[in-house]
Amino acid sequence: MSKRIIIYQMLPRLFGNENNNCIAGGTIKQNGCGKFNDITAKALKSIKELGATHVWYTGILEHTTRTSYAEYGIEDTHPATVKGEAGSPYAIKDYYDVDPDLAVDVEKRRDEFKALVERTHKAGLKVIMDFIPNHVARHYKSDNRPEGTFDFGTFDDKNCFYAGHNNFYYLGEQSYGCNIDATDVADTPYSESPLRATGNDCFGVPSRNDWYDTVKLNYGIDYHTGNRRFSPVPDTWVKMLKILKYWAAQGVDGFRCDMVEMTPVEFWGWAVPKVKEENPNLIFIGEIYQPHIYRSFIYDGHFDYLYDKVGLYDTLRAVMCGRTSANDITYSLQSTSDIREHMLTFLENHDEQRIASDFFAADAKRALAALIVSTTIASQPFMLYAGEEFGEKGMDKEGYSGVDGRTTIFDYWSVDTLRRRRNGGKYDTQLLTDEEKQLLEYHTRLLNLCNSENALSEGLFYDLQYANPHCDKYDSNRTYSYLRGTNDELLLIVTNFGDTDQQCSVCIPNEAFAYYDIYPAEGNVNAVELLTGKSIETPFTPDTTIDINVPANNGVILKFKTK
Repeated sequence: MSKRIIIYQMLPRLFGNENNNCIAGGTIKQNGCGKFNDITAKALKSIKELGATHVWYTGILEHTTRTSYAEYGIEDTHPATVKGEAGSPYAIKDYYDVDPDLAVDVEKRRDEFKALVERTHKAGLKVIMDFIPNHVARHYKSDNRPEGTFDFGTFDDKNCFYAGHNNFYYLGEQSYGCNIDATDVADTPYSESPLRATGNDCFGVPSRNDWYDTVKLNYGIDYHTGNRRFSPVPDTWVKMLKILKYWAAQGVDGFRCDMVEMTPVEFWGWAVPKVKEENPNLIFIGEIYQPHIYRSFIYDGHFDYLYDKVGLYDTLRAVMCGRTSANDITYSLQSTSDIREHMLTFLENHDEQRIASDFFAADAKRALAALIVSTTIASQPFMLYAGEEFGEKGMDKEGYSGVDGRTTIFDYWSVDTLRRRRNGGKYDTQLLTDEEKQLLEYHTRLLNLCNSENALSEGLFYDLQYANPHCDKYDSNRTYSYLRGTNDELLLIVTNFGDTDQQCSVCIPNEAFAYYDIYPAEGNVNAVELLTGKSIETPFTPDTTIDINVPANNGVILKFKTK
């Protein structure tokens, strides 16, 4: 049976921090910081038991911070170019090093990360880390680069906007504006001459709404003329390939690649096969938000998986919040039906608002129907964000982030639900509320079904929405149903996005029986509801309705044995 990929995303900075009295905008001394060593064998066991197969350690690479590590030979970053006290994990300061914040012994930080990789593998989990290809920190300087490699910009011609061998884009006489000091912490303004283009394709003086802490890398595109020059191979390509191979050699099992649409697909088509020549099982996941280029990044760029954000995530959020009909789920899935196995689904990550936040659903239980859909529509990967399994609200005022319904990536902070789950390293449920325990149990049961049920790990999908709009007791605006299965077993999955329980009558058409090459049964058959373990007796013949009570904002998964 094939292994479904279930990814658990965490920021180690937050995951292991036990300080229950953090202050907004606090320093590392005031608020503390989780460490590699805090991700213990017990912690990993709890993640494995949840149903995860991979852990995405977010914020591993050394990035800008206002914490000084000068005594360890790491140059300080000008504070005006750092977002928050801890800094953005996506303003990379050294691609060949790990974040010193995460080490108990800074001088042994790489050894501590290596031990974490080994610990993760020993727990039966695989390691995913970020690869940020589009931009680096304004103050990029590698202290750990291998012999024979050079920092970005070392040999750049700074007198021209674009040159094929340049790593950066230079903007002539423009200078960095001192208005970027968003938190007024710098004693002196930051200066940069000549000014370089900013990571979000800002080719002028960045504002505080730009990615002002980053500098865009040159992959062979002249943004003044639109020309794309990939021969000879751009120097940035060569540097990035070395970085990918470096981390693959450290035992990493995959890369979550940041904002891949901002880099040319030709680079990925060149680099990914070269990495996979030496590491054939390594996976590449692309963060992408332009559906019209999905197929190019899969077939030409050789990505294994892409974010299904603009399609399924946005649709499910709209259905949950009552802004659109459950019928739109069908349309969303149809738009990617030919590449469905390549689309990574999720309901939370560090960029999105927490489900339980006041900005989203205000109650984590309202997402259970969407969770079923996200995890069971196909055999694609699913990603869970640390704290989601407990209904973390994300409503803290952490500092740079403010109260925005997200868990900060810029501040030193402690996440309430994760801290109580940790319980001093016990990883029990003693400090969780009854509701949090129920959510954890629900996620654990559902995520483990993804790999214990053959119909979910390998079975074919059949949408039942078209067959049921005229059935009695089927509200297609709030109900979404479908099949997953093989010719040995069939799962009928019915979800209810309404706020009240629904007595649904669901019809399985004759075409569905033919699709799975199964034969209808005579009389009633026994079906097991996989989320509760209860059994029901029901007809199992074409065009005969199956009556099911579906709880509010939830769903049922009925298993029929067909042989």
